[in-house]
Amino acid sequence: MTIRILLADDHKVVRRGLQVFLTSQKDMEIVGEASTGRELLEQAAALAPDIVLMDLRMPVMDGIEATKRLAESLPGVRVIVLTSFSDQDHALPAIRAGAKGYLLKDLEPDELANAIRRVHEGKVELHPDIAGQLMNQYIHLYQGDAAPSEASPAALDPLTRRELEVLRLIAAGMNNRMIADALVIAEKTVKTHVTHILSKLDLADRTQAALFAVRNGLDKEA
Repeated sequence: MTIRILLADDHKVVRRGLQVFLTSQKDMEIVGEASTGRELLEQAAALAPDIVLMDLRMPVMDGIEATKRLAESLPGVRVIVLTSFSDQDHALPAIRAGAKGYLLKDLEPDELANAIRRVHEGKVELHPDIAGQLMNQYIHLYQGDAAPSEASPAALDPLTRRELEVLRLIAAGMNNRMIADALVIAEKTVKTHVTHILSKLDLADRTQAALFAVRNGLDKEA
């Protein structure tokens, strides 16, 4: 299945670079481009893309407002914010507006392509720094104002010792490559452990896994 992508960025050079790379992916197609938030909404309504790669700073209407309006008018379109801003003042409003991904422009091209595929599958993709900020903001949904509890043996029982180590590092905001370096194992092995963790704990993605780990006190263990 071809993933239909709409690019929204006020810099033509950025759009062109994304277009050149993404059109080289056999399962992706660039269906349109927009340089303002208002133009994006018009293009999205006419083209019905699967994914929008959204810059935050655009004239006429910024990316956050455009994401919010797009979520209201075309909820089936998934927005991935692609920006240079890693602070929570930009990231959290974008996520609240409905973005399914928040990535930084310095990521590797292959990582972007894989993130687009995962979001298209219904998963959430967040830069590790953003995931950590999100956990800090929403942890009270799980534990109120109480301090993090000690790890629950019953909740964590399905996991192996190595999977617990991987889960703890996910909670610390590490991506697969960083976890592989920390544990001195192959990145492919980390991916396998993450898959097993999500399956055993019945979680949808690594963000939920990170929240689960914080809820069970793994982020506080040595």
